[in-house]
Amino acid sequence: MTHFTTTSHAQRTPPLSNNNANTVIVLDFETTGLSPNQGDRAIEIGAVMLKDGIVVERFQELMNPGFRVSGFIESYTGITNQMLSSAAPCEEVMERFADFIGDYNMVAHNASFDQRFLDAELKLIDRQYTGQFACSMLIARRLYQDAPNHKLGSLINYKQIKHDGVFHRALADSEMTADLWLVMLNDLKLQHDIVNPEFKLMQKITKQSKANVMQYLSRYAK
Repeated sequence: MTHFTTTSHAQRTPPLSNNNANTVIVLDFETTGLSPNQGDRAIEIGAVMLKDGIVVERFQELMNPGFRVSGFIESYTGITNQMLSSAAPCEEVMERFADFIGDYNMVAHNASFDQRFLDAELKLIDRQYTGQFACSMLIARRLYQDAPNHKLGSLINYKQIKHDGVFHRALADSEMTADLWLVMLNDLKLQHDIVNPEFKLMQKITKQSKANVMQYLSRYAK
């Protein structure tokens, strides 16, 4: 069964500011494997739209890659071949998702992975996006250096973020990533006096060394 929730394209309004870190789309893919360059495809996309730090829309659909997925992927994600057999083809789902993205900036946990699949799937339907990506995992590595590790589940527990225990399903993971993202924005405010940071700052944090990042944030706040 698929679940798809959004307003119609005609009702959608552009982001209030393309620069604000609290106005983004947080997304997550479930896939048949690790690399689209090796023939892997997306099998589920989940996304949460944040406007001024508030969830205003969600998107979630399974998608049929056109071939059977492995038993490992079925076990890992809980997405079975039977579920995918009745899902729309990847191309149809990605057309809808491209409309959903619009010109928003995007966030993902381990963003290089999700961006590779987004780029590959959109290329197949000759669609593009104008927003940029930020990686919540890389930012968390700089901000939470004493966390046991920086996997999404570990960070959710480390920051004591409530969740329903579901992992490796696209919408659940995107919602948890959105919660983590908002916690990081709040920590920048409380711990570093940085209020309403720009999206570009979040990108720049990932480029800082762990040893230098606190000094960088201190200089930025001034």
